[in-house]
Parts: sequence; C-alpha cells; structure tokens
Amino acid sequence: MTFDYVIVGGGSAGAALAARLSAWARVLLIEAGGKARHPWVNVPLGYGKVFHDARFNWKYQTEPDPVLGRSMYWPRGKGLGGSSSINAMVWVRGHPQDFDGWGQGWQWQDVEPVFRRIEDWQGTPDPARGSGGPVSVVDMARAMHPLSRAYVKAAGEAGIPANPDYNAGEMTGAGFYQITTRNGRRASSAQAYLKPLRNRETLCIRTGAQATRVLFDGRRATGVEYRRNGQLRRAEARAEVILCGGAINTPQLLQLSGIGPGAHLQQMGIETRLDAPHVGRNLMDHLGVDLMFAARQPSLNQVLRPFHGKLRAALEYALTRTGPLSMSLNQGGGFVRLDGDHGPPDLQLYFSPLTYKGAIDGRRRLMSPDPFPAFRLGFSPCKPTSSGYLQLRTPDPLTPPEMHPGYLSTNADCDMMLEGMRLIRRIARTPAFRAIAEREMDPGPDLQGDAELLDHIKRDCWTVFHQCGTARMGADPAQNVVDHRLRVHGLDGLRVADASIFPTIPSGNTNAPAIMVGEKAADIIREDTR
Repeated sequence: MTFDYVIVGGGSAGAALAARLSAWARVLLIEAGGKARHPWVNVPLGYGKVFHDARFNWKYQTEPDPVLGRSMYWPRGKGLGGSSSINAMVWVRGHPQDFDGWGQGWQWQDVEPVFRRIEDWQGTPDPARGSGGPVSVVDMARAMHPLSRAYVKAAGEAGIPANPDYNAGEMTGAGFYQITTRNGRRASSAQAYLKPLRNRETLCIRTGAQATRVLFDGRRATGVEYRRNGQLRRAEARAEVILCGGAINTPQLLQLSGIGPGAHLQQMGIETRLDAPHVGRNLMDHLGVDLMFAARQPSLNQVLRPFHGKLRAALEYALTRTGPLSMSLNQGGGFVRLDGDHGPPDLQLYFSPLTYKGAIDGRRRLMSPDPFPAFRLGFSPCKPTSSGYLQLRTPDPLTPPEMHPGYLSTNADCDMMLEGMRLIRRIARTPAFRAIAEREMDPGPDLQGDAELLDHIKRDCWTVFHQCGTARMGADPAQNVVDHRLRVHGLDGLRVADASIFPTIPSGNTNAPAIMVGEKAADIIREDTR
C-alpha cells in the first residue's frame, strides 16, 4: 500500500486535512476507531450516552493529580470525527490575541480567513462569518430555554453585557453558544469533510486501524505500521506522514516511534531515533467548576426526567429535528475579562438548564436528569498557567500512556478559580437571577472563605476536555516539537497537525482551532509541494 500521504487520525483536524489533500494527491487516512455512525453520535444531546462508551471513546484516566488528590476522567473521541463526534459541539474560534503569539503564519490575520472558509454560518449574516463552508455553525438563540434567557439578563445586571455573536468582533459578554449541527444532527468533522467524499478515488479510509509506529529510512519518515483485524500491516508514504491523533495519541505515537525524551525511551526499551525532550510536555487543559441552584420554575429536568417527557422530546426530534435533543447541554455562557478591558477574556461561563447526578463513574445522564427543578452555572479560567505532561506507560501501543495533568500547580491559577467563584455568586445576587433561583444547592452559601472554597474547587473541578500543546509548535527546536510549517524538528517527511501543536491554549473551546489547524496544514503542504 503506497500513497502520497499517510494521515494518522481521522478526528477534527485529520478529517479536514484528508479531505483537502485528497483533492490533488492520493491519501490514506488511518483511524483506530470506527465510522462513528451510531444514532447517539448523530443526535446532539446523545453525547451523554457516548461519554463512557468504548466504541467511540478512549476513556482515558489520568494519574492521580498531587494538587487535586485524585485522578481525572478524560473522554477523547475514538472514531471518524474524533472528539468532534462526542463533544458538546460548541463553536468558539478564540480571541485574536490568542493567535498573535503563535508565530509566523499563524497570527490572527493568517487564521481568520481559514475560520471563515470552514464555516457555514446559520445565523444573522455578517461579513466576519463564513458562508458555504463544510462545517455548519448554528445560532441557537431562538431555541433557548427560558432559564437560559434569564441567565443572560442576570449577567447584564452583574455588569456583563449581552453579546449576540462572540465569534464576530468583540468576544467578551454573555450570550448563547453556537453549535455545530446541520438540520438538527451533529456536524462532526467526519460528517462535514469525509461523508461528502465517500466516492473519491484518491481518498482511502481505513477504520479499526491502530497505528503502532512511524517507519523511517534514516531520518526520513516513509510510512506507518498499524494493526488491523489482528494483523500487523504497513502503509508507505511517497511524500509525507502526518500525525493527527490529538494531544494524547500523537505524542504517544511519536514516543513509540523513538521520538521523545531519550532517557524515558531508554527505560521503555525503545531505540531513540530523535532525543526530543518536549514530546509529551506542555500539556494544557481548561479546568472548570459548576455551582448548582434550585430553580423556582421548571427546568429541562422536568422535560427529560419523566417517561412521557422523554417520549415527547424523542417524537419532536424525530419529526422536526428540533427540541431538547437537537441542542447542547450548555445553552448559555460567555466570556468575561475581569478588568473590563478589550483583551482576551479571563473566564469562560457555562449555563445549563439541566442537572444530573455527577459523572464520577464517567457517565453523563443527560436523558435521566435530577427529579427536582435545578440548573447549573459554571466557569473555567481561559488562560491557565499550569501544565502537565504525558509519557509511555509501557512500550505496548495498545496501553494508554501516563497522563499527568498538573492542574492548579500555580498560585495564579488558584487565584483565578477563586475569582470565578466570586463572579458566579455576584451574578447569583442579581434580581434577575434571584427570580429564577431559590437557593444555591452546591456547594451551598455556607462555604465562603478562600481556603474552604479552594478545597471545594479541588474536590469538585472537572476537565473541560481541551487537552492540547503536547507537540508544541515553535521555531526553537530545543523548546518545541514542530516548526511553523508543522514539520517535526530534526526529521524529514513527518508533520503533526492537530491540537497538540498549540503553543498556547486558546481562550475557549478547542474544536474550532483544531479544525483550523487541519485546514491550514493542507494549505502549507500544498505550498511546500509547488
């Protein structure tokens, strides 16, 4: 099997890259998971059902974090579409200044046209938004639950103005999240990029194919070894191998291929092809906390808890592709800069008119919420300064790596978490909020001191599923893994194009920037072949 390009990973970036490259080259896309066509993948609110489903989810578990005193469950997409097939579908480009520090060719003026090219904006026309792109982005404002509308009013009373479109112009403000759906169905990167090309002869897709290592001739990548149907196979690349496995699987595969910290590879019994100490380092993530409030009026709990409510919602979705099942868990939210300036936001907010018993066992019971009326309002700091790392646990490609999150390891991050708690409670004191909230249920109003609040944060915080940065992009090979053309420093014929290359974490959800990396990688590769 010989192709021009072999791409490992058919997720957010990989699907976009495969679609664009196969327009002019012969491409093999290797994906460890399946085709991700299950109804619970396609129904937007169905992602609660796949939150702990090994068919679509790697179900990673981190090492115990020394600050939190516990491990964290990290769901990551397994199958075509990757995490865009199991995420909450929220579309956030990020703040322009997020990208201005990414370096040559990756500043806002370079990536903004790529975001517009990706989008098929289903909302009020705006020259800042894309039209006719592969990814349908829907303005859900008209479908919001009354509690979500009350939250936006309360945020305004707390000094956070309403923002009808955080992806156009000013990012800060409160509003409703835009989601990636088309005609009421999830618009994953697989649906957006790969499904329309299923008959393209230049694109070969192999699902159920677990990459085990990158093959080399000297210092040049020549192909990929992978396991499929119990057999070990090889695929050769005439031009390049491109890794798009994401922030966990890409550095794992690099290390399995002898590219990583030399001392650790030696411990694993893997011959060091390139001593690259930053492979697996710079692991970044957003960490969030929710507060739960008892509602004075019915929430989505009363819609989806009883059997007749489930049936009504299912019929509405089946007949019209509308209703609660066509939406995301987080309906409202927004971005806040605490000093009121116009730079990148400090905090991202999340409002959900639905509550469920915690996901301690890895399951989100979105279709079986709490029996009482309640809602959640939470936050996550946008620019955490803590970072972690990952490394091989064993040389077995089928064994997940060790993941060390490094959460809350700086005073700045602890202080920002406390600022987030204060902000939520400031919103909760507004007349509009008190009109819908009977009381704070969790953690409860008795918890007030900084030390007590920080202890609660450490016990109750959760990942926002935005892991990135583990194959960092930058010009200096001593500090980074890939250059600004996404080429692995010190090797030929090998690139990385996924969220692992992020030099810094964006100020919001990471799916849109990940797809942007796939699109931009295709542009770069095309330019480099001319």
